[in-house]
Amino acid sequence: MKTGTRADTWVKVLIPRITAYHVKFSIDDKLRGKVFVGVGIVRNVENREYPSELLVIINDVVKEVRSKYSLDKLKDDPIIRYYRDFYWHELGIDPTKQRPAQEALLRRILRGEDLPRINPVVDIGNVASIRYLVPIGLYDIDSFGGKDLIIRYARDGEIFNPIGSPQKTLSSNQIILSTIDGLILHVYPYRDSETTKIRPETKNVLIVTAGVPGVDDERLIESAQFIIDLATKYLGGGVPIRSLS
Repeated sequence: MKTGTRADTWVKVLIPRITAYHVKFSIDDKLRGKVFVGVGIVRNVENREYPSELLVIINDVVKEVRSKYSLDKLKDDPIIRYYRDFYWHELGIDPTKQRPAQEALLRRILRGEDLPRINPVVDIGNVASIRYLVPIGLYDIDSFGGKDLIIRYARDGEIFNPIGSPQKTLSSNQIILSTIDGLILHVYPYRDSETTKIRPETKNVLIVTAGVPGVDDERLIESAQFIIDLATKYLGGGVPIRSLS
């Protein structure tokens, strides 16, 4: 892994080359200093059944965050504030009306509701998100053919297919993760695509932890590593031996 100062280290990569596909991940120069990500992958997961041990881990994290945070003080947490500021100043979104993804999920937990059960990989990602307070994107690598990826500004009129909602027409102030030939995986840092979402039959998973100014690199890396560790231990996943520079 290449290291450097925060100003010149935009992508913190755990396993930067996806061996089976030779994927390259980059961030457009226009987003220098605005977007920071951790990236990892897990291959050959078994995503159809929940091992009982994994359910224990998930429930323990839910208990942990309920004891650590409260609804009335959550808005004052510095990590939550960094994302709220990013929504206001970079995206032009009122974060009290459309909350950052991890804040919305954590608020649900703090209201006493259950963590949504989608499938094991997605649930691991959700647990990591509420534990580390960062948005986490998980993508089926086979669904986009392992093509090279870039985080960039959208072009006016680009079409996005969000999970659970009708198609959206994007504008040039929105930040996206897309393949080099234009398939949009994610609107940064809060909405994933129906096309590339994790399904029960998914085998190969791309992990992207979404950072904004003020969020430390270690938090992004640790949250991605948390997902890798659980998927490897409980879902039979493996990490490629080779890595990318």
